[in-house]
Amino acid sequence: MTNGNNSISKFFLEFGPVVIFFLSYKYAPIGPEFGDNPDLGKIIFATKIFIPIILISLLIGWVQTKELAKMPLMTALVVLVFGGLTIWLQNDTFIKMKPTIVYLSFGSILAFGLTRNKSYLKSLMGSALLMADEGWFILTKRFVFLFVSMAIINELVWRLMSTNDWITFKTFLLPGVTFLFLFFQYPIFRDYLIDRKDD
Repeated sequence: MTNGNNSISKFFLEFGPVVIFFLSYKYAPIGPEFGDNPDLGKIIFATKIFIPIILISLLIGWVQTKELAKMPLMTALVVLVFGGLTIWLQNDTFIKMKPTIVYLSFGSILAFGLTRNKSYLKSLMGSALLMADEGWFILTKRFVFLFVSMAIINELVWRLMSTNDWITFKTFLLPGVTFLFLFFQYPIFRDYLIDRKDD
């Protein structure tokens, strides 16, 4: 039961801030100072909400586990820097580039590990998922491809489409792609998972 509760809590801590960002953008109260560019005003308002929410979710995660998870911590730092630049410079380019930076950073770190014949993905998830090293290396390579692909797609979407389209893409399509990706990795888990009873 505890594992189920932890999974639900983790889900809300990871995706709750994204949904709040989306709602904050959609229902942002825009003053006359953004009359000629309301989308910029809305995204700046949403970013002001998003930054404290992402930090609060990181704090809650730390209280629950007594440790700071590396990936959420890195994401929070990027949000803090690029969100802060968005608010300070009144330029939504920075917050739109945030997913690109996060995905490229994760992909680069995992790829660097592979060049050293190491799976950093195993270092992150190995305590929760017992799997043979070969499986970890296959999964790591696929995650590198996923992260780089998502970074490229994010760049194309925010540069070629409207802010509204990018917000929808970021809130719903990016998580959806991640879920689909994990779903199609089932054969790896099936073939390389180590039964705890074998220990």
